[in-house]
Amino acid sequence: MASGGVPRGRATRSAKLGQFAAGQAVREVGRRLSMIGRTDEAREVLAERSAMMKAQQIVAVLGSMKGSAMKLGQMASVLDLDFVPEAHREQFRAQLAALQDHAPSMPFPVMRQVIEDDLGPLERIFAEFGETSIAAASIGQVHRARLHDGRVVAVKVKYPGVERAVHADISNLEFLGKMARTVLPSMADTGVLEEIASNLRSELDYEREARTQHRVAQRYRGHPFITVPDSVEEFCTHNVLVTEFVDGHPFSHIQTLPAAERDRLGELIYRFYIAGLFADNEFCGDPHPGNVLLAADGKLAFVDFGLYKEMDPEHVEFERAVLRAAAEGRGEDLFAAWLGRGIIDPDSEVTVEESLAYVWAATGWHLLDEEVTITPELATGALLLAVDPRASDFQGMHKQLLPPEHVFSRRADLFTFATLGQLRVTANWHQLAREWLYDEPPQTEIGRAIEQWRRGRDQPGR
Repeated sequence: MASGGVPRGRATRSAKLGQFAAGQAVREVGRRLSMIGRTDEAREVLAERSAMMKAQQIVAVLGSMKGSAMKLGQMASVLDLDFVPEAHREQFRAQLAALQDHAPSMPFPVMRQVIEDDLGPLERIFAEFGETSIAAASIGQVHRARLHDGRVVAVKVKYPGVERAVHADISNLEFLGKMARTVLPSMADTGVLEEIASNLRSELDYEREARTQHRVAQRYRGHPFITVPDSVEEFCTHNVLVTEFVDGHPFSHIQTLPAAERDRLGELIYRFYIAGLFADNEFCGDPHPGNVLLAADGKLAFVDFGLYKEMDPEHVEFERAVLRAAAEGRGEDLFAAWLGRGIIDPDSEVTVEESLAYVWAATGWHLLDEEVTITPELATGALLLAVDPRASDFQGMHKQLLPPEHVFSRRADLFTFATLGQLRVTANWHQLAREWLYDEPPQTEIGRAIEQWRRGRDQPGR
């Protein structure tokens, strides 16, 4: 018997699931990596002219949010556009590209002025400074530089005027919320919109991001497989963020590696973005390929901590309890928890079975005790169908409340899944999840090495 009272053997656990639905759960699992796998339905949804018109409407609104358009446009980096019906592919691609095209490209003299307004003459801080940007962030661009002490650094500089644009975006959220009622009614909730607005504001605060990145970098200092570049806080200001430079390969290089190596790195991505929430009650809310690099020393590097969330332990435990109830087939307990939290309207027609099926649909990759290969097509299906109210199995669920405190943890889960899909990685994700679901010891070589490192790190005097 595994800890938490859950049978560990696959046959025994399958029998336990059978108690809740007499074999239906087994049939559901294949179909319910659900939103994970209904590729034919996703294709039909996209092929409908009305769906394309709705996509155009939403893109038009998002495109008006110039300060945040690039972040919203990052969805293009995790969508498998070959999955879109050929007749609509170029139209859909153009709509997504329109978002990315709004990202400003600023000449160096303009960005230099921003730096010097905050830090003084460039030459006083930097021995060398690359005038050509090496990356574009959501609200700024990144340059490579060298400090006078010899350290090579990445310098993220905020675009002039971007704060006004983002505050305008926040003002537009009410209009976006009204539109969202036809797509995901809970997104029109005032609390949810304020949570989104709060996070848009926090991304403007580079000094806060510097403090956060320093704290996370310290936590991962000496980690056997993961590195987080530290911030150089004495040179971080409201508009300038200076961090250690990661010398390494971009995500596109990781995609070309052999399958076994991609699987290894996929486990690390999962552990960083997913397990961190349940281990530390905080998480990076912005998983996407542009924030993952393979460092020259072989470690996986994670960057960009503007959207970093701390969660009340009570809310983390609620998510854990819901996932455990779903994994164990305890639909009544899950339904009662949602009623108690106000997620489900007691006067609605949502059933216990629908609630349980919905959790499997949204998070089944954590719950299914067998190997699952995540592909771009599966990730695309998840992203598209997760917000489509015409998914007939879940019409009732789409009308229920999404609590504000869970908005970004669910976003992080979905976008981690999408990022892993770009790598086509295979793992028994449930085996990894049991570490944070049931506090079980790690079963993988990577997990055991990390656990040994943690024990050494946490020893008194270390």
